[in-house]
Order: sequence, then structure tokens, then C-alpha cells
Amino acid sequence: MTITIDQESGFCFGVINAIKTAEEYLSQHRQLYCLGDIVHNNEEVKRLVDKGLQVVNNQQFAQLHNTTVLIRAHGEPPETYQLAQQNHITLIDATCPVVLHLQNNIKKEYENSGDQRQILIFGKKGHAEVTGLLGQTQHNGLVISSSEDIENIDFQRPATLYSQTTQGLEDYYSLIELIKQRYAQLGHEEMFSYHDTICRLVSNRSKHLQQFATQHDIIIFVSGEKSSNGLYLFDLCKKANPQSYFISHIEQLRTYHFPEGQSIGICGATSTPMWLMEEIKNFIEVSAKTH
Repeated sequence: MTITIDQESGFCFGVINAIKTAEEYLSQHRQLYCLGDIVHNNEEVKRLVDKGLQVVNNQQFAQLHNTTVLIRAHGEPPETYQLAQQNHITLIDATCPVVLHLQNNIKKEYENSGDQRQILIFGKKGHAEVTGLLGQTQHNGLVISSSEDIENIDFQRPATLYSQTTQGLEDYYSLIELIKQRYAQLGHEEMFSYHDTICRLVSNRSKHLQQFATQHDIIIFVSGEKSSNGLYLFDLCKKANPQSYFISHIEQLRTYHFPEGQSIGICGATSTPMWLMEEIKNFIEVSAKTH
């Protein structure tokens, strides 16, 4: 049996920065609030909670005063910053630079066009990053989560499309073509524009993981169940290799028997810690010796 961890899996640089920022603060202080899970991985959140991180939701955040709160890599809408100022909350802003750049571009577009142009955001409704992007339009933008949602676009008005940074490239460009066609049917091609705002450090993993999945008999894909990036990448692995299994923690492997002589590949999402993949590798190795 051979077990290989995909070295390109694991945290993206935005998540690495947020976690490093939290750890540095907690090394000098007993507690740090974080607005929402710092990363969509329960095992990593537990590790940081043990160090003093305290995760709060929006309702709890609104009740805080005179304290320090971390803004995670996903970013936040403007009202979060306004509330922090009112309640004398010191913010440690770990918004991913790619997300921050996108937020600024959407804000400029919205302020320059006002009600004249629709701002469309391709992403998962309710996702933290999408909420932050939508906030740049005073929540007047339109979230497009699937091809069905394009029916909500007013094709008699101009529109500009942006994407959540972690969406799949193929899905995004398929959506672009659908919207283009609808405007073209009405003779309004010039009224539609779009920006490719997908992070290549994330999107390039798609093709790599598909190749990685075909190189092994069994794929163990490690991810938090709330990670949209994880669910998307696992789906790609499953299509490339039907013997792909999604797990969030080691306990899920305790009843699984790994056949001898097979090649096992371990990979994960941009929110999956490398230490967890290494623990899973060690667990499989020990299990194989005891059977």
C-alpha cells in the first residue's frame, strides 16, 4: 500500500494569513473574538478555540463593546465596520487581498453607475464572501447561484457580472455565455460586461486534483462539510475517480478497511489544514499494520 498526500492541497494564502494573524494575537492575549468560523473546517476551528479563539455570529457581534474582533479572509460588508466603530470594537482585518480588491472594484462600479447598471455576483447565496461583496452594493446587487437565477436579470438594463473568488472557472464561463446569449437575442450585447475575478491559486487546483485523483486507486478527500470550495473540488475528484470518499475527521475512517496493495491519495480543500491530512495518513498506515 502506498499513501500520498497531495502537496498542493491545503490552505490558500488568504486562510494562512488569517490563521497566522489569529495565532500571533493569541500568543500574547488570552482571548480573541472571530466573526464567523475563521475557516470552514471544524477540526482547525477546534484547534484555535483551544488556544483562546471565540467564534461569534452577527447577533453576538452586535452585542460586543470595547473589545477586539478578527475579520476572517472571506471579508465583511461595510455595515460590519460601521457597527465596530459605534461599539468601539478594534478590528483585526484579515480579509484576503484578492477578496478586498474585488470588494473595492464592485464598490466603485456601484457608486459610479448607481441605479443605471445591475451588479451581478456569481456565487453561493449566504456565503460569507458573497455577503461581503453584496454589501458593496448596499445589498442591491443580484446573486446568481445557478443558470436558473438569470431569469431574475432585467435584460432591458445594463449589467456587470463578477464572481465569488472561489467559484469554478468552467461554471463561470458557462454562465457568462448564457447571459451573453440572452442579451444578444434582444440586440443588447453591448449592455453586458463581466470581470474574471476568480482566484487562480484556487481555480488551478481543479485540474490538478482531477489528475491527482486518476493517479490513485482510492481518494480520501478531507474537507469541512460547510466548505463550498471543498464540495466543489470533491465533486471533481469523484467524477475523475468514483473511488473517492469525503471525510471531515479521522473517526469516519475507523470502520473502513483499506485493501492491500492499493494506492491511496489524500487531498483536500483550500480550507483543509495540512496537519489533518498528515494525521489521516498516519492513521491509515497504523490501521493497515493492525489488520
